Order: sequence, then C-alpha cells, then structure tokens
Amino acid sequence: MIAQLSGKLIYKCFEYLIVNVGGVGYQVQIPLSTVYKVPQNNSEITLHIYTHVREDVLQLFGFLTPEEKEIFQLLVGVSGVGPRLARNILSGIPVEELTEALSRGDQGRLNAIPGVGKKTAERLILELREKIPGVSLDKRLAPEGEADQVMDNVISALVNLGYKTEEAKKALDRISEDSKRDSNFEHLFKETLRLLAR
Repeated sequence: MIAQLSGKLIYKCFEYLIVNVGGVGYQVQIPLSTVYKVPQNNSEITLHIYTHVREDVLQLFGFLTPEEKEIFQLLVGVSGVGPRLARNILSGIPVEELTEALSRGDQGRLNAIPGVGKKTAERLILELREKIPGVSLDKRLAPEGEADQVMDNVISALVNLGYKTEEAKKALDRISEDSKRDSNFEHLFKETLRLLAR
C-alpha cells in the first residue's frame, strides 16, 4: 500500500495531480483544499497517500498534511461514505471547521456540504463525534514512521513493476535495518531492485 509519495509535480487540475516519482507518473485524486496549496508544476512535492483498492480499481488520494489524511480515513470508515464522497466533504469544508462541526453535532453545517444529506450527516456525527477529539491537528510524522512509509512505497513500486508482494518483501528484508532507516526512496528502491534482479 502506498502511504506517501515524494517527487516532482508535473500536472495539476481541480480533481487530481500527477507526480513523477523515479520516472513513474502517479495520478493522485485530491480535495479542493489541497489544489490551492500545492506548488507550481515542476516543483518537488510530498503527499500523504490513502490507497483505495477494489477488484476493478486502484486509486490514490493525496493530502498535504497527515491530519487531512487521518480525517479522510475516518470519513471513509463511516457507513455509506466512500472515497469520492469523503473527498467532496473535504473539498466543501476546511478540516478545522469539519472537526468542530462534528464535535458540536452541527448537522446543519454538515448538510450544507454538497452531497451530504440528512441521513449522511446523522451518521457522520453518530460515528465520528467521539473519535474527532483524538485527532491532533498539530502532530507530525515521526522519523520511524517515515522510514516505514518509504519501505511501503518501495514494495508498492515493485508490485507495480510486476513483482509479487511477498517477493518484494523478502528482498527488502535482506537489506540491513540501518540502511533502510537512513535511505531515501530512490536508493532503497534501486537496492531492492538489484537484489531481485540477481
């Protein structure tokens, strides 16, 4: 599962970005709140990624902050709320305002978001009201968390190249822990690919 992407932004529109990572262009769906904050094309960018997988689709949803991603994950965990609606919700209301509305049980504010009807608003409040206070809007990823995400990204990239997940994991396990902790995506990807090519 891809958890984070770092690369060069080569295209952006109101619905998605294309990020070039090691020569591979990843299409990443984004909420409007992200569109207005991303840099210009050909700039370096890091996105926190939610990977949505079904039998017939694999979609990446990207966010500039881990807090937005965490809220998105809470939203898609609500009965009847899929990734598309969750993205629409984050497009229609700032994260801080959304968490406040959920904490207060402000159904009227939630109903004002396009695509959110009365029943959906009720479910959002019912299922998330107690979880929202646990979301920190100031926290950042710890270094060890970033290292884990780099390894997840390496495995995802290798799977995209046609290697099996278990095969990629075994190759990655052969690399020393110090090397995995200190390496960036590109170096770790090349090292793992070299082991697989033997």
